Amino acid sequence: MPIVVTLDLMLARRKMRSKELAERVGITEANLSLLKSGKVKGVRFDTLARICRELDCQPGELLAYEPGPEPIDPDESA
Repeated sequence: MPIVVTLDLMLARRKMRSKELAERVGITEANLSLLKSGKVKGVRFDTLARICRELDCQPGELLAYEPGPEPIDPDESA
């Protein structure tokens, strides 16, 4: 997937554990883990805003675009 989540890197820079961030943001550790691994199709802007607030960062510091093959989405029609 061309969008890469760099949340692990920001957590390390801030010396914060995933569990602490999940508690502060108000999401489950499981959902945060899915987000960190990039296994989600989207993230709500309010959730992204809360993560940025707690990590004192910009959304662009958590997400990166790396060109590559796009996954085929069976729900999209040509």
